[in-house]
Amino acid sequence: MQQYLQNKKGLVQGVFDNVYDKYDLMNDFMSLGVHRIWKRDLMSWMNPSKDKILIDVACGTGDLGKLFLDLTNKDGKIFCIDPNKGMISKGKTKLTTYKNINWWIAPAEKLPIKDNSCDYYTISFGLRNTKDLNKALSEAFRVLKPGGRYLCLEFSKIQNSNLNFIYKNYSKLIPLIGKAVAGKKEPYEYLVKSIEEFINQEELIDLMKINKFENCSYRNLSGGIVAIHSGWKI
Repeated sequence: MQQYLQNKKGLVQGVFDNVYDKYDLMNDFMSLGVHRIWKRDLMSWMNPSKDKILIDVACGTGDLGKLFLDLTNKDGKIFCIDPNKGMISKGKTKLTTYKNINWWIAPAEKLPIKDNSCDYYTISFGLRNTKDLNKALSEAFRVLKPGGRYLCLEFSKIQNSNLNFIYKNYSKLIPLIGKAVAGKKEPYEYLVKSIEEFINQEELIDLMKINKFENCSYRNLSGGIVAIHSGWKI
């Protein structure tokens, strides 16, 4: 499933080249800090065990990897993968004391990981930015071990009309916040548009099933502003 915006040459790469240095700060501003709670909710649903391998795709600066290691007493192994060099560099600096993280530059559609090698696969606010949803999902299935679990945290579709009205009006402010905090509004205009055009909760469940995941389910957070999707490789 090709995504129109994301397939415009260099667009997504240019967006994150422009914002990686202020990425964490802007996430806090845009979500009023709630993105940290959403990520903890994902980890709570995962309930990770020790001695496991996590692959965190579109990892940004490594928030989920840090949570995973903190929850497992820094036990286990992590592959933090992101297509943006600046984001990886920022993550390495931020998490320099975490020794079991392997940082790699790669897209979600072509992971440099062996088949059947990971216990958990996570992607937070990154699936929306891939060029091909099916390729990203099939790669996730490929690298997971049998019995492995896929978890995706992504912006979704709000269920309540009043909340949706408030959110849409707030979204109009995000490029202005981006201009004030990160110095550019264009990357955040793209981000708002990519959220508007992304598929809904049930459509993502259908794509997961097409790509062989089983026992697929999702949980809405904050009224459906975001959703966590879960699926298993059986």
